[in-house]
Amino acid sequence: MTRTLSIDEKEAPRSSESNAAGLEKSSDSSRSLANRGVEGAGEQQVEGGVKSTPPPASPATGRSTLRSIIIVTTVSFGMVVNTSNSTSVSIALPTIGRELNLDESELQWIISAYPLSSGCLLLVFGRLADLYGRKKTFLGGSFLLAMFTLGCGFANDVLTLDILRGIQGIGAAAMIPASLGILAHAFPPSPARSLAFATFAAGAPVGAVLGNIFGGIMTEYTAKTWRSSFYLQSGFTLICFILGAFSIDPDHPSSELDKRVDWLGAFLVTAGLVLIVFVLGQGEIAPKRWATGYIIALLVVGVLLIGLFILWQWYLEGINAFDNHAARSIWTPPPLLKLSICTRAEGRFAAMLGIAFLNWCSFLSWTFWVQLYYQNYMRYTAMQTVIRLLPMFFSGVLCNVFVGVMAARIPVVYLIGIGTISTSIAGVLFATIIPSASYWAFGFPAGFLSVVGADFVFASGTLFIAKAAYPHEQSVAGALFQTMTQLGTAVGVTVTTVVFNRVTMQKKEGKDNLNSYKAAQWTSFAFAIIALVVGVYFFRGVGVVGHRKDKPEDPERTAANSRQASVSEQEKS
Repeated sequence: MTRTLSIDEKEAPRSSESNAAGLEKSSDSSRSLANRGVEGAGEQQVEGGVKSTPPPASPATGRSTLRSIIIVTTVSFGMVVNTSNSTSVSIALPTIGRELNLDESELQWIISAYPLSSGCLLLVFGRLADLYGRKKTFLGGSFLLAMFTLGCGFANDVLTLDILRGIQGIGAAAMIPASLGILAHAFPPSPARSLAFATFAAGAPVGAVLGNIFGGIMTEYTAKTWRSSFYLQSGFTLICFILGAFSIDPDHPSSELDKRVDWLGAFLVTAGLVLIVFVLGQGEIAPKRWATGYIIALLVVGVLLIGLFILWQWYLEGINAFDNHAARSIWTPPPLLKLSICTRAEGRFAAMLGIAFLNWCSFLSWTFWVQLYYQNYMRYTAMQTVIRLLPMFFSGVLCNVFVGVMAARIPVVYLIGIGTISTSIAGVLFATIIPSASYWAFGFPAGFLSVVGADFVFASGTLFIAKAAYPHEQSVAGALFQTMTQLGTAVGVTVTTVVFNRVTMQKKEGKDNLNSYKAAQWTSFAFAIIALVVGVYFFRGVGVVGHRKDKPEDPERTAANSRQASVSEQEKS
């Protein structure tokens, strides 16, 4: 008898015989080895070597196919809205700068404020969604996002716009982790789950393209220019709220025994990330750039807070695991994030987070500088720029279909490899672009390939994360993955901006700044290549992340079930 190795095999303190009882069996030894570190994760919940006891049947069992489609459409639309709120602003940046009399360096913060707040609060909202209801969290986030997106359209100065963009991100931070938990609960391991997650993942690149399209059209062809884009985005988000209210399954009380929230950990991680991302956004426009006193001080404090967060989570996880009295102490709630989650699948969970971070550094910085190249260097209008980015939309749709069907057939290392190579090629094409050359020689293939990278990595990543996380961790795990992509956006744009500015300062008088754009794209290429190396190293020999057959397990087992099973086992012994 052979068995598929659980990603938590090293964590289980019991004997191998006890572990075997809680792990998924397989009759095909070659498939067991191929899927080492992936198969069984999140499908056979094992804590301390004890198999969890399933709760009553899921209320979603009798859901119609039409309603399932609407659920997937709703949460995927939420991802589209989330991403398009970034790119629709990017395409309008030159117009915003002209109307508000801003320098080019000041435009970066309009972009960075949104991923700053959303990326810094994802973990907190992920935990809240798991505990108090994913539907409530999704609806609250979508309503908040709709209202403050509308408010952005009425901003008359850059400070107001920056603040409203930051509050926008809070709504997105609530929506996205809740969406992943909703999908994990609604779809047990099956081909339908693979397709649902692939569709959701496609919302990111498709949303990026649609944001460009609608942002360009509204900016160029309406009287309110860039403000109209915010009005339209607000309407889309409100539609998402209405669809979610009527289609998503009702929330049910969490069966976790300890529902307290680690507010100290939430403060440490949020404050630390806010300071770090703020420094990344302000470093290039501070009076003395990176040598400015407050930039150095805030960076040190931000890193210190993140370090304290890690130590605090390590302490809480340890004391809750070994001290039965910890649950009765007000000072020791369950950790916001179990650090041991990063060791799942022999460390591949952490590796996937790194790949997502690096690939988003590459993809979003590529998109940012391509738009500025077309509009500021080539002097194209917003609509002319949008037309040149249309291949991204069609590529995103095709990739969605491909990953949804093939995720159960193609090993994850190939999906990651193809994705990161595609992103890197897109970077190379614009790093070597000849302005006088045909669009079909550089612009078209780069636009098509850039989304292949984003879609493949995002889709395979979300499937892997869902498989590696326990059912009661789905929103938190998804939030962690999304945090890395949002931080990748901020870091990628910041680093490439630093490179762009340094090369610009070195250019000779009278020369154009084409080399500055190329240098930024070479940096984008470097991010993608590092992601490729990490992916090949950690995921070689790993099998597929999709599911060819339906599995009968209920998708919503919780930590409480596992604890109850563990107590029963101890009583028997």
